[in-house]
Amino acid sequence: MRRIEAVVFDMDGVLLDSEELWDAAREALTREAGGRWHERAQRDMMGMSSTEWSRYMRDELDVPLAPERINTAVVRRMEGLYRRGLPLIEGARPAVERLGAVWPLAIASSANRELIDLALELAGLAESFRARVSSEEVPRGKPAPDVYLEAARRLEADPVRCAAVEDSENGIRSARAAGMRVIAVPNRAFPPAPEVLAEADAVVPRLAALDQAAVTG
Repeated sequence: MRRIEAVVFDMDGVLLDSEELWDAAREALTREAGGRWHERAQRDMMGMSSTEWSRYMRDELDVPLAPERINTAVVRRMEGLYRRGLPLIEGARPAVERLGAVWPLAIASSANRELIDLALELAGLAESFRARVSSEEVPRGKPAPDVYLEAARRLEADPVRCAAVEDSENGIRSARAAGMRVIAVPNRAFPPAPEVLAEADAVVPRLAALDQAAVTG
């Protein structure tokens, strides 16, 4: 059994029920701009950094805007949705408080940094996380391990001594590639494929089951 020194949370799909909001915001912009949305788009973009998904929308969905403008437009939509009603998942705050009482915590998210900061502020969890990393701050988004490795670096922790809490296929693969112990809380709307879920070290059905025992194994 490995000794855990820190815990790193994904945000979208783990703390926030926001994947469908991202989906709706991107689809609406695509259609309004005259692009071509398709059913694979959401799964394709899960885990991508803002640089990656804005280029995907331009190149694969034919949105006739520069990636920077696509990124800005989607983020502004998400900010408005969060301010109208943050989709905090039931049990998120107690889970963060339980684990934060034992270990230093970090966020490793594909969301833009400004959305990470806004969500944590609105949720009243801004002081719970010692480090916050957006995949836009590292060379590659998930499933590459970059965002998790950077989170461990900022926590001054060995990645092998960290546990990651994830919900998606690309997130599970990212944390595993970083060498972390992976606890999966499967995404309700976009559940990981069984073969990917099998790569997690532990699977819990909901945040209420995420406790010290689940983290340490």
